[in-house]
Amino acid sequence: MKKYAWRVSLIALFIVASIVYLVPTVVGQLPSWWSGVLPKDKIHLGLDLQGGTHLVMGVETQKAVEGQLDLIATDIEDSLNEQKVRFKKVGKISSDRVQVTLYDSASADAVQKLVKKKYPDLELLPATNEGGFVNMQLRINEKEAQVRKDRAVAQALETIRNRIDQFGVAEPIIQREGIDHIVVQLPGIKDPKRAIELIGKTARLEFKLVDENVNAATATPGTIPEDDELLYEKRTDPTTGAVSETPLVVKRKAMITGELLTDAQIRIDSQYNQPYVAIEFNSTGARLFDQVTAANVGKRFAIVLDNNIYSAPVIRERISGGSAQISGSFTEKDASDLAIVLRAGSLPAPVKILQNVTVGPSLGADSIHKGLFAGLIGVALVVVFMAIYYKISGMVANIGMVLNIVYLMGAMAALGATLTLPGIAAIVLLVGMSVDANVLIFERIREELRLGKTPHAALDAGYDKAFLTIMDSHVTTLITAAVLFQFGTGPVKGFAVSLSLGIIINLFTSLVSTRVIFDMFLDRVRVKRLSI
Repeated sequence: MKKYAWRVSLIALFIVASIVYLVPTVVGQLPSWWSGVLPKDKIHLGLDLQGGTHLVMGVETQKAVEGQLDLIATDIEDSLNEQKVRFKKVGKISSDRVQVTLYDSASADAVQKLVKKKYPDLELLPATNEGGFVNMQLRINEKEAQVRKDRAVAQALETIRNRIDQFGVAEPIIQREGIDHIVVQLPGIKDPKRAIELIGKTARLEFKLVDENVNAATATPGTIPEDDELLYEKRTDPTTGAVSETPLVVKRKAMITGELLTDAQIRIDSQYNQPYVAIEFNSTGARLFDQVTAANVGKRFAIVLDNNIYSAPVIRERISGGSAQISGSFTEKDASDLAIVLRAGSLPAPVKILQNVTVGPSLGADSIHKGLFAGLIGVALVVVFMAIYYKISGMVANIGMVLNIVYLMGAMAALGATLTLPGIAAIVLLVGMSVDANVLIFERIREELRLGKTPHAALDAGYDKAFLTIMDSHVTTLITAAVLFQFGTGPVKGFAVSLSLGIIINLFTSLVSTRVIFDMFLDRVRVKRLSI
């Protein structure tokens, strides 16, 4: 008994642990004393079982490169102003170039030193003379552009994940696919339209001064100054729901951007009982906001999100402390969504919905029913076959198969894994693998018995000789599962997770659990012939 006591203890420990971890999955409402100490994670249902929304989104990575060039142009302009270098204009002239237009060639050296110091990765093209001005162009090379594109997709992935987490979707799947695609799965979501709008919003927040010298009512994009732009302030009548647009001409250059925000929360105006969004800036943003409001008292300050003006209040006084508010004709839902996207940050580039598939929960229930039914039929047939063909030894194999399933479900619950329809297929496959391993062992035992060995000697020889064959088959399958997990998406990963866990568990039950049962039986009962 002592020689296999540790194995019996290990098996019992795994059984108890599996049952404890499965309780939150099986029992709907846990008692209060349970949640304080014992595990609360459970097996979650995937999109194909629970229903929900499946999105494939494409990130417009070139826009990220162009946006970076705009920031570079603004930074160069500010730096030249600080150094008191005379220039006519700095701006992006194509999807990969920024041009600095100077009044004389004497300023070119200062620009060249500035660019080499601050932007060594940009290629500085030879200066050209045109119309009495000196033009210097900076070009972003293909390698650097690709780095920025890749970074934009990674940042978009993280931003979308933050937004979904704050939206409150349970167990979402958000992962990169290919070069510039992002796959989003939202199981059990009740308002897919709102979620899609929230995910896809670029959420670029900018504070821009209103140009009071231009009559916005008669302005057109072709008649306003070059450094201005024509935007619209949208207002929704809370009673009728009618939307009105008021044109405003604002400075093209943003004074402050949303990258400087640290927090955004929905608040209710006590005077008008209207929701608004309270925002907090970081130290840099607080300093800039203080400087901008101090220098522009009496002027209108437009709050622009994705080229739409939310409000354009007059700056009554200098605003210090780094706090401000965004008000408008919000509903509480609109204000809540705006706060979410501001907290999560802006997308580095616009995203397009390339595929939008909604799976109903009724389809998921049908999949669960059919999957479980198929699994039960498969298990029942295997149990009957093993009991008839291998007799009592076959029943031992059936016990090992049941332990396999219990261990696997317990492990998935402990990891908080997501069960998908392919995952159920992997469990059924595990049943077959469990039986296959025992068949290899039993056939080896039969061979040893034919050679005239005693049941105990035949058992030892059978397990020893089948060991390498079982290890080879399981390791090669585990490698396949690892490849599926690494390169697969969605349900394919669910299949790979279930399969990988099942392979590891099956090695234990095949080589340890069933062996212990045989050893205990043969040590207690003297048999001349093994029922196999």
